[in-house]
Amino acid sequence: MKNSKELIELLNLTALDSHNFSGESVTIGSTIVFGGQVLAQAVNAAYRTIPEDRFLHSLHSYFLEAGDLTIPIKYNVAEMRNGGSFSTRRVTASQKEKTIFILAASFHKKEDGFEHQQEITTPIKQPEELMSWEDMVIKFGNFLPKRIKSFLSIERPIDFKPVRASNPLERENLPAKEEIWFKLKGDIPEMDMRMKHQILTYISDYNVLNAAFNPNAKEYNFGNTMTASLDHSMWFFRDFEFDDWMLFSAESPNTFGARGLCRGNIFTRDGKLVASFAQEGLMRPMKNK
Repeated sequence: MKNSKELIELLNLTALDSHNFSGESVTIGSTIVFGGQVLAQAVNAAYRTIPEDRFLHSLHSYFLEAGDLTIPIKYNVAEMRNGGSFSTRRVTASQKEKTIFILAASFHKKEDGFEHQQEITTPIKQPEELMSWEDMVIKFGNFLPKRIKSFLSIERPIDFKPVRASNPLERENLPAKEEIWFKLKGDIPEMDMRMKHQILTYISDYNVLNAAFNPNAKEYNFGNTMTASLDHSMWFFRDFEFDDWMLFSAESPNTFGARGLCRGNIFTRDGKLVASFAQEGLMRPMKNK
């Protein structure tokens, strides 16, 4: 995928009937299906059964099995509740009759109420001061470890610019935080809130566990640790546009027992808090045989 148009095409599922859908997969550099893709496609499926005046406000999900990139993913939507203000859906994703992912999502009609929000971290480097993943490959590609270079070189519909880029050749332990600017590539089409939620969900599974690995960065690398997303939750707040850089800000309060917990917020560039997220991931050191 090269741009937002191709990402939207990936997330738009094929309807099999009113509550069953099918989706294809595109790799982001791994041999298995990207968790953010399954998340976003499940949101697409759920939204297809929701009245137009209700919008996603929270989701909670579990990754049960690794997805096969070569097999279509089937999504089944169960209507759990349709109340006066809220609608709840359960989405089950499967391949070859095996459940690989489950999602519970709640949708809320627009209402007025009280308001406050956490502020964006200040001061913080702006995107213009930073290098993107593509810039890093161009400038340092000959010196990067093969696996890191291969991952950073994959064509994506999103530009990422880490606020603090670690040196893979001189690893050091860092604070349990990760801040990264992101922006969609290509011409940005007009989107309704439903599509914005799907794309933001897709992006939210990138970079999350970095915050949990940073305190042990000297020991950790792609080759000595088994990693996987175990669960993922999100809460959606305010409307926004994808016409400028946005900030993904994560922290990790704990790693223990081969699992790491990360949580954080997504802001617009002018500091509007649009979503929060939390994820626990597998961080299993592999023993030398």
